[in-house]
Amino acid sequence: MKVSSKLLSITNHHEYLDLVTDGAKFRIYLLDENIIRIRGTFDDDFAPEESYALVKTAWADATDDLIGDERQRVTPIAVELTETADGYTVSNGRYTLEIHAEPFYFEIKDQNGVTVHKDLVKRSFVQDDLGRRFHYSAMGDHDKFYGFGEKSGKLNKFKRRMRMHNTDSLGWNAAKSDPLYKMIPFYIDFNTTTNIASGLYYNNTHDSVFDMDCEHSNYWLRYSYFQCDGGDLDVFFIGGPTIKQVVEHYTDLTGKSAMMPLPSLGYMGSTMFYTELDQDADQAILDFIDTCKKNGIPCDGFFLSSGYTSGKDGKRYVFNWNKKRFPDPQKFVAELKKLGALLAPNIKPGMLVTHPLADEFMEKDAYIKTPDGQGSQVDQYWGGDAHFVDFTNPHGRDAWEQKMTEALLSIGITSIWNDNNEYEINDTQAVVDAEGQKSTIGALKPIMPTMMAKAAKDAINRYDATVRPYLVNRAGFAGIQRYAQTWAGDNYTSWTNVKYNIPTILGMGLSGVANQGCDIGGFDGPLPEPELFVRWVQNGIFQPRFSIHSCNNDNTVTEPWTYPAYTKYIRAAIQLRYSLVPYLYSLLYEASTKGSPIMRPLVYEFQDDPQVAEESFEFMLGASLLVANVVDKGQTAKSVYLPAGVDWLDLKTSQYYTGGQTITIPVDLGSIPMFLKAGSIVPQSKGLMNLHNDVIDKLDVLIEPSRDAEFVVYEDDGVTNNYRQGETLETTIKTTATADSVVIDFDRVGQYQTQVKTMALAVCCPKIAPLSVDLADQSLPRYLNAAKFADAAEGWYFDGESRQVQIKYANPEVAGYAVKVNFSVKDLISI
Repeated sequence: MKVSSKLLSITNHHEYLDLVTDGAKFRIYLLDENIIRIRGTFDDDFAPEESYALVKTAWADATDDLIGDERQRVTPIAVELTETADGYTVSNGRYTLEIHAEPFYFEIKDQNGVTVHKDLVKRSFVQDDLGRRFHYSAMGDHDKFYGFGEKSGKLNKFKRRMRMHNTDSLGWNAAKSDPLYKMIPFYIDFNTTTNIASGLYYNNTHDSVFDMDCEHSNYWLRYSYFQCDGGDLDVFFIGGPTIKQVVEHYTDLTGKSAMMPLPSLGYMGSTMFYTELDQDADQAILDFIDTCKKNGIPCDGFFLSSGYTSGKDGKRYVFNWNKKRFPDPQKFVAELKKLGALLAPNIKPGMLVTHPLADEFMEKDAYIKTPDGQGSQVDQYWGGDAHFVDFTNPHGRDAWEQKMTEALLSIGITSIWNDNNEYEINDTQAVVDAEGQKSTIGALKPIMPTMMAKAAKDAINRYDATVRPYLVNRAGFAGIQRYAQTWAGDNYTSWTNVKYNIPTILGMGLSGVANQGCDIGGFDGPLPEPELFVRWVQNGIFQPRFSIHSCNNDNTVTEPWTYPAYTKYIRAAIQLRYSLVPYLYSLLYEASTKGSPIMRPLVYEFQDDPQVAEESFEFMLGASLLVANVVDKGQTAKSVYLPAGVDWLDLKTSQYYTGGQTITIPVDLGSIPMFLKAGSIVPQSKGLMNLHNDVIDKLDVLIEPSRDAEFVVYEDDGVTNNYRQGETLETTIKTTATADSVVIDFDRVGQYQTQVKTMALAVCCPKIAPLSVDLADQSLPRYLNAAKFADAAEGWYFDGESRQVQIKYANPEVAGYAVKVNFSVKDLISI
């Protein structure tokens, strides 16, 4: 066993600091004013720098050529070393790193001298006799822990012990199962006593464990630890002090979420049932799209399960089209496109040894090797023994991209579903290329699915540089958000899962993956009962990835019209989702620039309210909408906690509530409880049915102006990469209230020509109706008759039931303008 208990030497290289202890060696970088890197190794020397996760570095890296276009190379903050009574300190301007000499440990303090991280004294960095490395952190009495990537259970992971290990978790339980598909060794430590948040990211791809005060020892008081099977203890401290800032700074380090095409926010149909039909699976899918339309259910695509690749022996052979099920794939893709539906085919990186292309891939040096490096590794896979494509090898990527192009991209496909890519190879010593560095699958296992996603992105862009890829991944590591939308794999059909899938998604959002979802209705298990199915869809419409997907074990298939008497609830929920697309797309843009989650835990937006630190099931959609879905069976009343410090508007009843209280509201099967935060702006487009074929030519903007508000509506063409060349439009909408008016300012920046022709504002007026409404200093006509207002091209009407003034006008072709709502009281009695 090795323990770092005493500092032996320290050397200042100015760009970094080297430390030698009686246990490990350390190298410290002050990467910027928010991020401090502490890299420790128990080996004789540091391994070469090689990270597939980092997009912000201050050092040369073996992957620079591969992801250099994504990576920002910065000059670190110069190290100024100050000696103290018991060691040394360095500062990045916002945080001070204290290096205690004997006993050796690190402590980080903010500008106010408050400790935001402290190693466990006398037990900070340890290597045990099995070669496992540990980093122990001290903790207080009021720490909450969020993040950790894709995890089960409630949002706060205090008292949890969690394994970081990609695995195919068919039928997983969202309250208890661990591990799952993705591995993101990052967490947020929120100290509710100091109201300060910070984060720790471990840049280590070996299997690992987090223990958050689950283990106890009377001699060490309270602590948490990170344990990895190998590699460096490469720790990045991420500063706050808010949870929002920690997430933003973490995604500065590992990347923002990819800007997916607009139709990716639509409903994606899916089921394994259709692709397992004996023949004419293509016609079944076309009929599905047609049936959606006949039922008034919007739909924008179909995730094509792997049955389309089945060979004569029934096994899945990636890039092979089963011609009995899909006689003419190119025609099929074209027919779907005419209907406004994309096709995202399932592909898998395990090449069965019986695959017709198995030998060709071997000849191209595309596979992970045996431990001696001489042969191609074989292991168990779905369907039997298989080789595994090495996505850290340019030969593997090239071979994969070539076949993807020939089989899929060449027939018009622009969306790829990367599945079964957890790389469960039993021999962890199997050799991977690692960009020529040579490593083991045990060291780089979670990198494979991430690089599989990058390979798909690169293949699509090489085939057609104008196309914006839509990629979906099941597995991945930190940084997967740069390439793919993700989903939490093959969940089981149960009331437990519809409820606990919520904190799974919220935790992913706090781990940098803003674009995430879960299979709606449950993938594995029986057909969901009608009430469960309705509630699952009503909850699922708020998930960035929205797909009803099933592989039911009772000879059924879960479809929106499975229960005809309940289809009206499914239809209403999905139509609500589509009305929110302008809001969701703007939130996706925010995620791509700031790293902000789309679905957000209440504590993300209301960190100052101690009542929300443990809330797992209510959430915010963006900063404006609180969603309190009904996710328990048989509920007729729902208790909802409304965060303190702001008022809330019930969007169903138009009743206002003061924050900081729990209310109880009646619910029925059609209820989707939503509350608008006072001082909010939510852009919508009502009546959308298809994001491929419908033009968003009307923008409906819901405005609650009792507090000054601001929101950026983002627009681009939704499908190409032209946004990267500046063909975007950002419209900043601001509200400013005075004693007798509300001014709504619109300020546009960008080159994209909006397709919005009509603006429709709904401005909440809880106390008094307007006297007049002006557009750019011109008075708009008032209508007292709702029917006449509906027929008018412009004007305004006060809806007494909703207490909203409805305003509509032609979208001005100017860079900026203002709408003024005047609330002066007209005296009808005095003369």
